[in-house]
Amino acid sequence: MTFAHPWYLSFLVVPLLLLTWEWRRSGKRVVMPFDHFGIKGGRFWGVAIQCGQSLSPMLLALAIILLAGPQQLSAPQSKRSLTNIQFCVDVSGSMTAAFGDGDRYDAAMKSINQFIDYREGDSFGLTFFGSHFLHWVPLTDDTTAIRYAPPFFGPKRLPRWFGGGTRIGMALQECLKVMADRDEGDRMIILISDGMSSDLGNGNEEKVARKLRDAEVVLYGIHIGSGAAPDQVVNIAGRTGGEVFETGDPEGLNVIFRRIDAMQEARIEKTSAETMDHFAPFCYAGLALMALKLTSLFGLRYTPW
Repeated sequence: MTFAHPWYLSFLVVPLLLLTWEWRRSGKRVVMPFDHFGIKGGRFWGVAIQCGQSLSPMLLALAIILLAGPQQLSAPQSKRSLTNIQFCVDVSGSMTAAFGDGDRYDAAMKSINQFIDYREGDSFGLTFFGSHFLHWVPLTDDTTAIRYAPPFFGPKRLPRWFGGGTRIGMALQECLKVMADRDEGDRMIILISDGMSSDLGNGNEEKVARKLRDAEVVLYGIHIGSGAAPDQVVNIAGRTGGEVFETGDPEGLNVIFRRIDAMQEARIEKTSAETMDHFAPFCYAGLALMALKLTSLFGLRYTPW
């Protein structure tokens, strides 16, 4: 145990002197007006009275200790390590194709919201892309904007110049810029697309993979619909330690998100112990002494006669 103001403890000499004086003083002898009466020693009551008189200096000592600020170290706590997750969603025209009860875009956003529910404690961001990109939601632990995004954004609500193509390379590099601003936690991009990329040829695939790997960003890809995932995306994900999945139905999409969650488990870290106030035992002791002192005043005290 330590003290925030240890020099206050030097005042403990005051209650110590009071206790010494209380137990060493002889007091005054009082002659009672009784003839031929033997006087008993009364040693028991003398000790009891002195104990009662000692309670006040002891309360003063506790007050000085509390003013000194007793402290102790808390037990090390477990802390969930943050993961920064950027969703990169394709909003090109092909994402309006039928998929389950809705289209591919609606199924993707619904699965994203379910994924957010069981990744509580992480930080999420949302980027839409086609021929161009838009960071709809910055990385944040407030997921409200992501949950309400589907009615306000989507392939059917965009101009043709925005969603006319599928530039995955551009989208990944723009998501990487968002990730670069985050110093804390792991970094992960989840790419959801249904088409071939128009800008990963001529060696650009290798450049994107190297940038992601150097920034320690893991890429997971989800290819929605028929056909196989683009080889370029598969290679980029593999180089970063991630993986690409393919699905043809909404239930498979949910399974993929659960698998990504299992592959990228949240890490638990031990935090260092913190200094915290340690007043409780001294307060309880003070209340007990005050109760004893109050009780002693009902009869266990010196009288003037």
